[in-house]
Amino acid sequence: MKRSSGKKAIKKISAAAFDAKFERGEDLFPYLDFGKATAVKRVNVDFPAWMVARLDREAVKLNVSRQAVIKMWIEDRLNARFRPRPKA
Repeated sequence: MKRSSGKKAIKKISAAAFDAKFERGEDLFPYLDFGKATAVKRVNVDFPAWMVARLDREAVKLNVSRQAVIKMWIEDRLNARFRPRPKA
């Protein structure tokens, strides 16, 4: 007897078919894999005006949002800080 892992199989669908179902207001849950979803925690941070201006200039250079710049830079810093050090 085959054992079930308890996970529901995700149905396959083309992007066009998914969009059409969305536009018609149909249920899309069978096509979504929530097991790969990332939890998001909203935080508020106050920055001085000069810092926001510099972030905005960098965002324009990179053609991304200010929020994306902040996320990329924080991720880079965290990765550098918590990266395992090579053993000598």
